[in-house]
Amino acid sequence: MKTLHNVYQIDAFTNQPFKGNPAGVVYSDELDDVEMQLIAREFNLSETAFISNSHKADFNLRWFTPKVEVKLCGHATIASMHYLIERGIIKKETEVKFDTLSGILTCKSENNLYYLNLPVPTIELFEGNRKEILQALSINPESINPNFPLFLVDKSYLFIYVKSLEALGKLKPDFGSLLKLTKEGKEFDAVAVFTMETFEKVNSAHLRFYAPAFGIDEDPVTGSANGPLLLVLMKLGLINNKTENGKFIFEQGDFIGREGRITVAYSPNQNKLAIAGNAVTILKGELNF
Repeated sequence: MKTLHNVYQIDAFTNQPFKGNPAGVVYSDELDDVEMQLIAREFNLSETAFISNSHKADFNLRWFTPKVEVKLCGHATIASMHYLIERGIIKKETEVKFDTLSGILTCKSENNLYYLNLPVPTIELFEGNRKEILQALSINPESINPNFPLFLVDKSYLFIYVKSLEALGKLKPDFGSLLKLTKEGKEFDAVAVFTMETFEKVNSAHLRFYAPAFGIDEDPVTGSANGPLLLVLMKLGLINNKTENGKFIFEQGDFIGREGRITVAYSPNQNKLAIAGNAVTILKGELNF
């Protein structure tokens, strides 16, 4: 029997318990792929992060949904930073490098926020069947601007703009149809629907994220989508391209009772994309199997 001590559940992109996006965090060098997937299924959160020692970076980091391993997860990385600091493994106000499936990712703790530098994605126009996708998401054609294209980020996330928070709140996806489109068309893995209307005036956009192919019908707060969202908004002309030294706050999770806020910054001079947020521990335990 294996016993894993100090297994945490952490809410990321919030400083309030039971808000933001929950992630499991486990630190162990003794787990194989099958065990990690089983543990992630047992946690049944959108992602569980597995930290281990690394010869290439400060730590190795992997992320599993209840169904599959994924290449990138923002909120579980923020949760991992919080875990390492809370356990005293690293100090506050330090920089850490994680070896991941997306390469070496740099994170830091600064002024009570956790920062993650994301790989800058490729963004291209989506040329697939818009009608079927809009139907699967129950998006009223009148709620979108026909002059605004759909964008595909890293051939994985499909971004769709809607005109209002009201339209965003009315979405009732047919997850069976969406999963079928994802698997059969193989044009995208997940869908991000966003609007420039926000609940809080100081914020810049609101997003919802659907990924049934990953075993996540709706993700509460998605770091790997909110980062690229800033670049999509720039391409659409919805945000001024002069983003050097600027920071934008995006909203997610309000419609499902898991309000979260993500700070996003992009430096054109350095071609550097970063996200930041808070985190709070809500559960500490021991896992036996």
